[in-house]
Amino acid sequence: MRRSLVTLLLASGAALGLLQTPATAAEGTVTVFQTEAHPLAVYENPRGCHKLPTAAHVLNNTTDGPVRIHADPFCLGPSLTVAPGHGSHVAPGSGSFSA
Repeated sequence: MRRSLVTLLLASGAALGLLQTPATAAEGTVTVFQTEAHPLAVYENPRGCHKLPTAAHVLNNTTDGPVRIHADPFCLGPSLTVAPGHGSHVAPGSGSFSA
């Protein structure tokens, strides 16, 4: 009986995500190029959702983990994954990225 209760509690905790390690920020930088008239937007050790600048054109991922580009400003929609050491064109407007 006692063993069943412990197993049940562990399974419930895992299902709720209680036993997961906390998320850590990606180490490195995400750099966004807009136009020649704008300075680069640099995000140091990004964590969570970041709205892209209005004139965003190219995102460069030099973090140690993947970055996801979203079409919406809240990181809720489908995403494109950019691997570490890679970059991607982004659509100007209301997009975002998450790390």
